[in-house]
Amino acid sequence: MMLRSCEIDYDNPPDASKSVVTVNGVPLGTQDNLFCITGGEGTGKSNYVAAILTGTLGTERLPAERTLGLEITPNPNGLAVLHYDTEQSEAQLHKNLGKTLQRASLKTVPEFYHSLYLASLSRKDRLKLIRESMDLFHHKHGGIHLVVIDGIADLIRSANDETESIAIVDELYRLAGIYNTCIICVLHFVPNGIKLRGHIGSELQRKAAGILSIEKDDNPEYSVVKALKVRDGSPLDVPMMLFGWDKAEDMHVYRGEKSKEDKEKRKTDELIGVIRDAFRSSFKLSYQELCEVLMREMEIKDRTAKKYIAYMKEQRILTQDVNGNYQKGELCHT
Repeated sequence: MMLRSCEIDYDNPPDASKSVVTVNGVPLGTQDNLFCITGGEGTGKSNYVAAILTGTLGTERLPAERTLGLEITPNPNGLAVLHYDTEQSEAQLHKNLGKTLQRASLKTVPEFYHSLYLASLSRKDRLKLIRESMDLFHHKHGGIHLVVIDGIADLIRSANDETESIAIVDELYRLAGIYNTCIICVLHFVPNGIKLRGHIGSELQRKAAGILSIEKDDNPEYSVVKALKVRDGSPLDVPMMLFGWDKAEDMHVYRGEKSKEDKEKRKTDELIGVIRDAFRSSFKLSYQELCEVLMREMEIKDRTAKKYIAYMKEQRILTQDVNGNYQKGELCHT
């Protein structure tokens, strides 16, 4: 009976969701969940994904520098690692696979790793193949360690179709739960601040446990990785990571974190944007109203929202009137 399967059994707690991808100890991709990577064309998303996949091909954890600043849980039991690509040509995907093997110092493709070219299929058939192959490889390899879908928007007719967007994100979330795995959804859109674009972006923002954005750095030789959403805490407190092409290594390499000053500037700029939007239709907000706005708009918890209010008062992004209500501060008027 469906009711029984949905009821929480307090005496038999579920297993804790294990992290597959973390940064500085902060979980981004976890079992039973979606993890989104987004960014515009030419920012290095496919190379970044290849670095994540590299970390799943061995029995021991690779240094974070080898996987472009991320900590990837290794795969000692040889569970399935699945990479679906909806955009690139077969030749390009073959080349990318070679780079993944090169980064992992492997000569041959592990038996449990499957890279699938979906660009030639219809949108309907792409999802059908993903469903059927996940079931097949789950049974063949005794489980699924990680799934990457590079080009999630190509599984539906339009990224701005609300009904289709909700359905595809719900289905992938369901599959992540069924197979107890992390599904990385690569979205080829440039985000608007800390918000993803389109209906499919909105759904991923709501359902994904973690979201990273990749964009070109001020130094055009580098790409910068910014957290837009994390499971615990705030994305604005996660360091910004850099990677770029190394001719001698013949692949992208980790270039460290951006400075503390750059991190603080990003934090201030993003918070100013959120506050300007929050006060677009209101001159003042109570403390509770402001907390609710920050929690909703930034996908953060109550304690983090309260920390940000204190930070924004200190930085003159917010000010208080004699009654204790909050208004836009000096920095929001510049």
